[in-house]
Amino acid sequence: MTTRIDIAKIQPTALSAMLSIESYLSSVNLSAELKELIKIRASMINQCAYCIQMHVPEAEKAGIESQKLFALAAWKESPLFNATERAILALTDEMTLIANDGVSDKSYQEALDLLGEEQLAQAMMQVIMINAWNRFALATQMTH
Repeated sequence: MTTRIDIAKIQPTALSAMLSIESYLSSVNLSAELKELIKIRASMINQCAYCIQMHVPEAEKAGIESQKLFALAAWKESPLFNATERAILALTDEMTLIANDGVSDKSYQEALDLLGEEQLAQAMMQVIMINAWNRFALATQMTH
C-alpha cells in the first residue's frame, strides 16, 4: 500500500475551513445525540471505519445506549428510534446517497415538520460535514 498525502499538512487552510464549520456545528442547538447519530450513520453508509471509531465513543458520552448504536445499521426495522431520530436518519441516508434518488419530498417534509427550518438546516450541514470528513479519511486511507 502506498502512503497517501497528508491533506492537513499540505493544505492547512483547507483543514482550517473544515474545522471552522465544525466549530459552527458545535454551537448549534441540534442535540449532541442527533449529531452523533448523523455522523455514525453516514459513516456506516460510506464504510468509514476511522469516523465510526471516532464517533461511537462520542455518542456514548452523549448518552446514546449501546443497543441503539448497534441497531443503527438497521434503524428502519428497529423500534428503538423515535420519530425525530427516524426523520434525521432518513435525511442522512438520502443525503449521503444523494446520487441514487436525491432527497425525497416525504423525508424532507417529515424532517421539516419535526425539526423546523433552523434545526433542519443544522442537520443538513451536519450531514454535509460528516460526508466531507468521510471522504477526507477514505481518500487518504486514515486508520483508527
